[in-house]
Amino acid sequence: MNITVIGTGYVGLVTGVALSEVGHTVTCIDIDETKVENLRKGISPIYEPGLEELLTKNIEGGRLFFTTSYEEGCRDTDAVYIAVGTPQKEDGTADLRFVEAVARELADVIENETVIVTKSTVPIGTNDWLQELVSSLTDVSVHTVSNPEYLREGSAVKDAFEGDRIIIGADNEKAGDLIEAIQRPFGLPVYRTDVRSAEMIKYAANAFLATKISYINEIANLCEKLGANVEDVAEGMGMDHRIGRAFLNAGIGYGGSCFPKDTKALTNIAYNAGHDFGMLEEVVIVNERQQLKLVEQAKERFGSLKGKKFAVLGLAFKPNTDDMREAASIKVIEQLILAGAKVAAYDPIAVDNAKSILPEAVEYMDTPEEALTRADAAFLLTEWDQVKGLDLSVFPNMMNEPILFDGRNCFELTEAKDAGLEYYSIGRAAVVQEKV
Repeated sequence: MNITVIGTGYVGLVTGVALSEVGHTVTCIDIDETKVENLRKGISPIYEPGLEELLTKNIEGGRLFFTTSYEEGCRDTDAVYIAVGTPQKEDGTADLRFVEAVARELADVIENETVIVTKSTVPIGTNDWLQELVSSLTDVSVHTVSNPEYLREGSAVKDAFEGDRIIIGADNEKAGDLIEAIQRPFGLPVYRTDVRSAEMIKYAANAFLATKISYINEIANLCEKLGANVEDVAEGMGMDHRIGRAFLNAGIGYGGSCFPKDTKALTNIAYNAGHDFGMLEEVVIVNERQQLKLVEQAKERFGSLKGKKFAVLGLAFKPNTDDMREAASIKVIEQLILAGAKVAAYDPIAVDNAKSILPEAVEYMDTPEEALTRADAAFLLTEWDQVKGLDLSVFPNMMNEPILFDGRNCFELTEAKDAGLEYYSIGRAAVVQEKV
């Protein structure tokens, strides 16, 4: 089929590439002329493993096109996917300005009955509003379908082809059938529902996963006080099939483009509906507090941080992405700089994005070893393979003092002890070397 995808961020670009890979002819629209020109050359604007190879393959195969023209991109299309950003406003609600702008553009160019599909995460009721808006601006019949994305940054290409399910929310059966036919080549389970339930499924799923993360982090904090090991606790909990092991890794909280935004948006949706969602509000509070846990550990260890040099290993909110949105490194580094410390940072991918967000005082290093050189302590914030794979002997060899604050529990306590590290992690006993 002929498909239009509007927006070439994480969701739009991966969606467009994946649909072209399974045989559809896809035209992606973006208003950024430079980005479109680069995409035509096979240059991806985002770092996502495997994406650029499929991008090039399908451009060369004549199935994937890019344009800034709505008229060109929507010509003879069978379905239009909206995948533009829905950023968070200051009050926590989703900003639908970009969705509205797309709707108005579509109303000007569509000539035949059109199915509009929302891939963007949108508040419950948005598809109804969208259909009413477009219908008020054109005589052409339109039907909206909610088809939320479930793509994890860093493994989005894999998720597109090997996901758990495809959710299709449609109040018009014919429109829902069309989107199901488009998705059929992926061979994934399809669950059909009404539009509003599909919109809610996306928020409910992300909020639940965020809740699971905040819960295990609170358990970790309690483990530290009671002398238990959170990794053993999580493993034992996860063996219960009703709970599962996924998202029970204690650390310094969640970040990225989805969980922070969607949890806050859902609390606002609940508030506007007259429902007190206090539990989810606490999830947000716990996460914000958890992101600064390592800084608090460092203050307890050193007293004053002024004049200290700290190595920060990992800046992106998670490995295999260059995304800095809501990354724990932002708060950690800001607090270190405010306390008068010096920061030498390393990240294999996210440095360019980090430079536009982090304080100018941060010094960026090309390798973990360079960052660790003559550091008074190190903060491990992103579990990159380049960091997890370090020989622990590098810490005492390069640093003033081999002190590591590990926000991702990357190393075993026995490893740290044998390597001579003073080691602080999340929900586990501190490793303090005996003084000789």
